Amino acid sequence: MTDSVTITRPDDWHLHLRDGDALTTVVPHTAAQFGRAVIMPNLKPPITTVRQAQDYARRIRAARPEGSAFEPLMTLYLTDNLDPQEIRRAKDTHGSGGDGQVVAVKLYPAGATTNSAAGITDMHKTYKVLEVMQREGLLLLVHGEVTSPTIDLFDREAVFIDSQLIPLRRDFPELKIVLEHITTTQAAQYIRDAGPLMAATITAHHLLYNRNAIFAGGIRPHYYCLPVLKRETHRLALVQAATSDNPRFFLGTDSAPHPAHLKEHATGCAGCYTAFAALEMYAEVFDAANALDQLEAFASFNGADFYGLPRNQGGVTLRRESWLAPRSFAFGDAELTPLRAGETLAWKIQ
Repeated sequence: MTDSVTITRPDDWHLHLRDGDALTTVVPHTAAQFGRAVIMPNLKPPITTVRQAQDYARRIRAARPEGSAFEPLMTLYLTDNLDPQEIRRAKDTHGSGGDGQVVAVKLYPAGATTNSAAGITDMHKTYKVLEVMQREGLLLLVHGEVTSPTIDLFDREAVFIDSQLIPLRRDFPELKIVLEHITTTQAAQYIRDAGPLMAATITAHHLLYNRNAIFAGGIRPHYYCLPVLKRETHRLALVQAATSDNPRFFLGTDSAPHPAHLKEHATGCAGCYTAFAALEMYAEVFDAANALDQLEAFASFNGADFYGLPRNQGGVTLRRESWLAPRSFAFGDAELTPLRAGETLAWKIQ
């Protein structure tokens, strides 16, 4: 039995940080583990210009612990009316280092998840922007769910692939795309067969849990996320994909902090907060699958290689050690309840 593992410092290729006072809690959690993180743009109002993205990057860096080298990688929010000129400005930020590099554009179908009201209503309205992205080599990050009320919640990812993603890739065959936080066997198989310009991120919570976790002993709102947890067969397919040697699957926590009183609500918001122990949770998954030797590629190499960025220097060591997750964190004027609050975790970063 392996009791410790050292890997190259990893990156988080899908992260929510929010803004304002919340940054002082959540940024240090991520900075303690990851070298970089791709920051989601679904603030209020959304981040739709390079100037806004770089201002946001400065606020994030100001919340880093002293001496931290953590760097946020920024994204723009794709709307029906995004100015294609912003894609050219984003390309100009590449190599800018601390000025706030904009590496991708995020596609939210309108109404798909938290703060997605400004998302796209018709894929074809974005085609001028996508043409420039394809030409400039900027990545498209996709929340892959349809939002029609006629489609069952648990089928929305699979339907999106068939009805939206496949036509999109046909129309833009050279566009580099990441299907984020995949949750189904269909998505894992699609990425496996899709070719070198298509990749996917997988969260720790979708690897650890199936949909029963939401209902164990009653409604458990801190396990509610979008895309929602799926059947055990889907979870097992995700574990197989993550622990395989396929370089187009990589780590993206989709860690999404919300005030506890808004999660524990009659219409509780979607999102699991995992950033405080993300790498430890992934280690638990890989350990259970007897695949700790694959953790470094999934966490530290595959995402950087797909984005065309250098791999990090330095390392992170995890040891097999039981410890209790905190029950809550300060979160501005509220409290933040993490996933597995008060429960035992099996691995710990040294």
